Amino acid sequence: MKDKENSSVKGESQSVRRLKGIGFILLAAFGFSLMTTFVKLSGDLPTFEKAFFRNFVAMVVFGIIMIKQHISFIPEKKNVPDLFCRSFFGTLGLLCNFYAIDRLNIADANMLNKMSPFFAVIFSIIILKEKPKLVQIIGVITAFVGSAFIIKPTGSNIQAFPAFMGLLGGLGAGIAYTFVRKLGLKGVNGKVIIFYFSAFSCVLCLPFIIWKHEFMSLNQCLFLLLAGISACIGQTGITKAYMYAPAKEISVYDYTQVFFAAILGFFIFDEIPDKFSFIGYFLIISAGVSMFLYNRRLDRKTQLSSD
Repeated sequence: MKDKENSSVKGESQSVRRLKGIGFILLAAFGFSLMTTFVKLSGDLPTFEKAFFRNFVAMVVFGIIMIKQHISFIPEKKNVPDLFCRSFFGTLGLLCNFYAIDRLNIADANMLNKMSPFFAVIFSIIILKEKPKLVQIIGVITAFVGSAFIIKPTGSNIQAFPAFMGLLGGLGAGIAYTFVRKLGLKGVNGKVIIFYFSAFSCVLCLPFIIWKHEFMSLNQCLFLLLAGISACIGQTGITKAYMYAPAKEISVYDYTQVFFAAILGFFIFDEIPDKFSFIGYFLIISAGVSMFLYNRRLDRKTQLSSD
């Protein structure tokens, strides 16, 4: 089944594959923005409880997919440390992101989470020994300046700490994505990575739920179930998108998640980001777009020199 899927992808033209990749990454962005909306709609519940139910749905869904596709649940011993690091830092990022979602407007929370690619650049130096280009260094600095406009770290700003936690969420996700890249280079199946991340998160959150459990209403259960389903849509969209096209061609479209989140936040929660947040959005998205365009130009030069 996997071979048929890969062969059909290879048989399509590059432009068609790119269009499909863009379509799937837009679907992923919408799925993740819906997830943040449903997490916020679930109301005043402990962050660990929300994270558990969000990941429990993903664990069950991808577990069933692995069974149907006869994918082994037992990872190779050499991949266990990297799977653990991806799962640990991914869970840390998720918990911090959910904490921020409950206390910030969802556009700000989503944008701070979108700092993850810039953290991934930093930790790729440490973990993968990849040397950054000058454009990447400038992009990282610009993105951090943009995050400061969103966080607004002043003593009088009661949202500074939740915003800082949102930035930590981006840090955790950035480290996790670095290990996802490392596992991908080793040929580890993406469904295995998602399953173990989801299972690890559930196991880690379970003791905290037992210690401090709050009974949920039917509406809260429904919203968290929808959050889990939306997260599965996002995960599937991301996986499919990068199967059809490389990150340097389509990753910039992932920033539409902030656009979707802003619309949902406005119509559902009456949220309007302030002018400093908009400056932060502009700086972070500009840094991301610049890195995207630079990577595409570099790739074209490489292709021309090889021809």
